[in-house]
Amino acid sequence: MSSFSTVRTALDRLYWLSGVIASMFLVAILVLIVIQMFARWTGEVFSGAPDYAGYCMAAASFFAFSYALNRGSHIRVSILLNSVGTRVRRYLNIWCFGVGSALAWYFCYYAIKTTYWSWKFNDVSQGQDATPLWIPQMSMVIGVTIFAIALTDHFLHVIFAGDHRITSEIIKQNKEDA
Repeated sequence: MSSFSTVRTALDRLYWLSGVIASMFLVAILVLIVIQMFARWTGEVFSGAPDYAGYCMAAASFFAFSYALNRGSHIRVSILLNSVGTRVRRYLNIWCFGVGSALAWYFCYYAIKTTYWSWKFNDVSQGQDATPLWIPQMSMVIGVTIFAIALTDHFLHVIFAGDHRITSEIIKQNKEDA
């Protein structure tokens, strides 16, 4: 049983680390914007800043997917899930996580393929920065792979344990508080 808890701990740390990396890319966007502001105030030119901010935004999004999934921050239509019985809910969750896992792995495959060919052909961005595209695309590959792992993790947990592991950090209000 300790090997399962070791894997569980490692996966939870991976999802948490992915969220930390996403937040670091958000801070990088802030830093790029501030540097660009100072450059404009001083009359200097910081070429490529919007492109780099775009790369950071894409990286932040892809790295945040798995962390957001585990924290219940993804949009889930739970009206149907809350209105059906436990058995039907389990089958619906299996179907949803199964389809989600399959689509995430499909996207992962093509993200890897796209990044490989960008590297192989030495494809560069069209902006002023002329960055090799495989570099920012690697954040997409890593982020979507971690997201596919997270969806598969929840899929297997629903199959074997009967329920997903999504925890919500949203504080629910009582009718008296409203």
